[in-house]
Amino acid sequence: MRGFICLTAHPKGCEQNVINQINYVKSKGQIEGAKKVLVIGASTGFGLASRITAAFGSNAATIGVYFEKPPQEGKTASPGWYNTAAFEDQAHNAGLYAKSINGDAFSNEIKQQTIDLIKADLGQVDLIIYSLASPVRTNPKTGVTHRSVLKPIGQPFSNKTVDFHTGVVSDITIQPCNEDDIENTVAVMGGEDWGMWIDDMKAAGVLAPGATTVAYSYIGPGLTEAVYRKGTIGRAKDHLEATAFAISDKLKDLNGKAYVSVNKALVTQASSAIPVIPLYISLLYKVMKEENIHEGCIEQIQRLFQQRLYNGTNVPLDEKGRIRIDDWEMRDDVQAKVSDLWKQATTESLSELGDLPGYKTDFLNLFGFDVDKVNYQADVNEMVEISGLV
Repeated sequence: MRGFICLTAHPKGCEQNVINQINYVKSKGQIEGAKKVLVIGASTGFGLASRITAAFGSNAATIGVYFEKPPQEGKTASPGWYNTAAFEDQAHNAGLYAKSINGDAFSNEIKQQTIDLIKADLGQVDLIIYSLASPVRTNPKTGVTHRSVLKPIGQPFSNKTVDFHTGVVSDITIQPCNEDDIENTVAVMGGEDWGMWIDDMKAAGVLAPGATTVAYSYIGPGLTEAVYRKGTIGRAKDHLEATAFAISDKLKDLNGKAYVSVNKALVTQASSAIPVIPLYISLLYKVMKEENIHEGCIEQIQRLFQQRLYNGTNVPLDEKGRIRIDDWEMRDDVQAKVSDLWKQATTESLSELGDLPGYKTDFLNLFGFDVDKVNYQADVNEMVEISGLV
């Protein structure tokens, strides 16, 4: 471990994690959804869950785009590499089309390579999931490299946070951003690149009539809003949501639609790096598990597909035109309990008040560790190939 990153990944653990998600989707029955799907950011988290749900919930052909580090002799790949290898093996064994492209999804080259693959193999796609989570983006038009920051706007933010490795609860103060920080964060995490993907795909004729595109966002509670929704990331998410309306206008002639889905707080590499969020998530997990409404990435996305996107009627939206699959997290009773626990949370009390073990397990699972049914004493081959890699 180094801070918010695990420096190795376990191939068999990642494989089992993927198989567990596939089995969950299969257990929930068929979804009358899209049949030709592109997932941009397909190798971990919500993107991986989207690809699994499309393939094994709707028997969809899927193309995944991601940026992952391949293995070297004696050095493991990044976890998304092993996740993708496992997914594509399972998909091919089930007779499903699955290919992928590894590279910088922000670049013109990867966009063109993806369009060429769609033209050659699928003709058109009817669902595009945009689930990129990168701290850095080079704009292909300007050549400028932008770096996002996690900062409040206007004034310093002070609250408590937890080191999830040690369980130590401490106070933290984050200094406010400047205007450049806001602009850079919007450039990386806003909707500009999503819009570029859709523009290029439409111009190339690879969007099917009625095509849907979905990007993922988060809002969260008052507890975290100074550093999240009202901070630099929040400005980027505002831009993402505005982009959805702009894309929908462009897709009118295809009878297509763009949505932003607001998802729940979950353990990801990105969320682990945001101060305050790990403590909030550990308390939230405790409450939602007690209420029997806890979800991980795959449960969230399966419900998004089955009950929102492809429910047989209109997609339910909030007053700002967003899909809300964070509805259970944001329930008044859940938030009231979390807020009460927050006030009591200390290093000494967190083991009783929160679910730090659940947080740690989910974090380790991201890298293929601490997964049930995996023998971590057995030798494992790190040199895993991705069968559908183009």
